[in-house]
Amino acid sequence: MERSVADKKLSETTIPISFTIFDSMEQCCDTEVERLLPLVSAERRQRALAYKHLPGRYACLKSYAMLCQLLRDAGIIAPGDMPAFGYGPHEKPFLRDLPGVEFSISHCSAAIAVAICGRPIGIDIERYRTPSPSLLRYAMNEQEQKMIKDAADFTALWTQKEAIAKLSGRGLTTDLHNLLSHKDPSVVLITTHNDERQYVCTIAYDKGMYAHSLRNCFDFIDKNYWASKRG
Repeated sequence: MERSVADKKLSETTIPISFTIFDSMEQCCDTEVERLLPLVSAERRQRALAYKHLPGRYACLKSYAMLCQLLRDAGIIAPGDMPAFGYGPHEKPFLRDLPGVEFSISHCSAAIAVAICGRPIGIDIERYRTPSPSLLRYAMNEQEQKMIKDAADFTALWTQKEAIAKLSGRGLTTDLHNLLSHKDPSVVLITTHNDERQYVCTIAYDKGMYAHSLRNCFDFIDKNYWASKRG
């Protein structure tokens, strides 16, 4: 199933925060890859075909198609347009011919997530993962380790860190232990988890530009993940 949302309350002079999640990964097959190949840019087609395994090719193509749909829905590109990617420091992608449009893509074996905005944005989606003791120590500080009771808890914190890293454009090259505890107060994190399909998704954005939060835009967004875990 694919879901989309846009904050319609924002000024028409800004590019609203919009995102979509696709989690019907059972559609991943050779036939679907063949269908998607002509619907993407030559650059994206080449990148997709470089993947040795079917899931990687499918995610590469499907995420680009989802990005194009978000851009069309926002009136940024016309039907049939295929935006080209450029790559900045730390291999952060950008839309070469669309200055002022930011986007973020993430995918895992359970789902694909794409977001666009007029300001930097980060999105991460991950299948529930039970960490090894070494990964837990590497990725989480002592306080976070105490908060983690199950795979969903770990994955929620991991996606929050990944989303912040994507928002900053630096990737996970920063201090993972302090990425959440030392984050800028203006950075908002919205985390949703899907127990049925076993994934967590987090969006990170800077609320400085926006008076409206995304919290009420999605009926399946868990508005307070940790409160629900305690309750």
